[in-house]
Formats: sequence, structure tokens, C-alpha cells
Amino acid sequence: MRRDVGLQSMTNELIRELEALESDARREIEAASDAAALESARVRFLGRKEGRLTAILRRLGELGPEERPAVGAEANRVKTVVTELLEARAAEFERQRPSGEPGVDLTLPGRSVWRGARHPITQVIDEICDVFKALGFTRVRGPEAETEWYNFTALNTPLDHPAADMQDTFYLAEGLLLRSHTSPVQVRTMQAHRPPIRVVVPGMVYRRDPYDPSHAPAFEQIEGLAVDEGITFVDLKATLAEFARRMFGARTKVRFRPSFFPFTEPSAEVDVTCMICGGSGCRTCKETGWIELLGGGRVDPAVVEAGG
Repeated sequence: MRRDVGLQSMTNELIRELEALESDARREIEAASDAAALESARVRFLGRKEGRLTAILRRLGELGPEERPAVGAEANRVKTVVTELLEARAAEFERQRPSGEPGVDLTLPGRSVWRGARHPITQVIDEICDVFKALGFTRVRGPEAETEWYNFTALNTPLDHPAADMQDTFYLAEGLLLRSHTSPVQVRTMQAHRPPIRVVVPGMVYRRDPYDPSHAPAFEQIEGLAVDEGITFVDLKATLAEFARRMFGARTKVRFRPSFFPFTEPSAEVDVTCMICGGSGCRTCKETGWIELLGGGRVDPAVVEAGG
């Protein structure tokens, strides 16, 4: 009971302070003789650091959940009133200014021009592509709006296959969708060029995934493809191991784990030494010492056939 009486007393005190703030602000704003005095009043009453309203709002945490809304509502009302008074007084000064007087101080120094920069993801993609360029790969792109045939069927993934369900994407029209991976560019490249083929394919892909630390409905993916006579799984392992060393450091190790993808056979998940802990185990790698980097394998014969 004593606590409730104390909180009610504090509530009444804060509301009285807000009413006094409104009264003082009204009087001082009306008495302001120029824009400088008006700005001084604004800082004194509504300033973010030392303003009287800010000081009152900082005390809201001392109130209980039942008393806080009343004080908060009164604070918002007072802020609105004071803001409107400031704007009205500023408009009066503007109307009183002689017509020949400029609205801005032309003697002020010019503002520096804001300069943009490449997005960090773009920088990383360019770095990855540069590594593969040094290994003999060409950078290519493909359309983000794809047909079901290129996105699924040509990649040895019938529409009733579970793998198609896992990559459920955004449909634009019957048989037309936003691609769920960059793999359709494999088929398009094989159709357009005769072997030998060595390409790396960066681009945006789209999946009906919710946001979490490792998923998003739209993200950047990079695809690699090599087609030539005499290529074996050993070439794939050597290429990815060399890429990992150039990208993450000379001591980086690579681990291949058997997996399944409809468009490669054999298939593997590829891990690299955790770049945070160096393989000793940490929260980033879930104490395993490894970071899953990609999936890969030898292109399935059905996909090569679809590519002509």
C-alpha cells in the first residue's frame, strides 16, 4: 500500500512538471525575438541530451507499469504542443523576413559529397570469382526468372521429386518461377557452348525460406561447372582444395562428406577448417572445427544429356 501511494505521488509530481514545462515553453517561445533564440528554447525544452522533457522521460522507469502510461501520454501531448508552438513561431519569422534576404546563408561551406562503396557481399563474390579466374574459369550469368524445365527437370529433378519440394520457390506464372539455384545456368551454358567448359556462375536465387541466421528468401549463390574429357572426382577435389587455400589461407584443410544431389553423382558436402578457431572448435563451428561451405560432385549424365 505504501509503495502504491509513493508511485501515485511520483506520477502526480511528473505530470505537474510536464504542465510547468508546457507553460514555460509557451512563454519563452512567444518571447523569442529571432531564430537563434527559438532554437535555444527548442534545445532547452526538447533537446535529446539535456532537454527538460528528456529528463522527465528518463524517470519513467521509476514508475510501475500501471502508472507509466498516464505519464507517457501526457509527455507525448506536451511534446506535440511544444513542437507545434516552435513550428508556428518559426513560420512567423519566415514571413517577417524581407523578400530580398536569402533563405540560406550562402557563406556557409559546401557539404561534402557522399561517396558510396561496393557492398561487402559483392566484394566477396568478386574475390571468389577472381580465384576461379586464376584457375581457368570464366564468369557467366543467367536469368533469374526461369522455367520449370531449366530449374528442375533438366537438372534430373522431376517436379514430384522430394528435392523439388525442398526448393519450393516463387512462381510468376504457370511454369515460370524465380530460380531456386544458379544450377540452370549449367544447362544453358552446355547448350550454348561446346566443351571444354569451365565457368563460375554468381547470382541471386529465391526460396520460400523464413529468415534465420543461415536462411533467407533471397540470397547470392555461386555455381561452378567444368566439362571436358578425362575429368574425374580428383580434379574436383583438387580445384576446391586450391580455392579454399587461396580464399581462407594456406593452412586451410578441406573435408568431403558423401551426400546426395539429384544433379550430381557421386555427390559430396564440402567443409573447410573453421576460419575463426583454426579447427580447434568454437561456437561458430559448433565445436566441430569445420564450416560447411558447399555441395558438389560430378555432373549427372542426365544433366549433361539435357545440356545437349
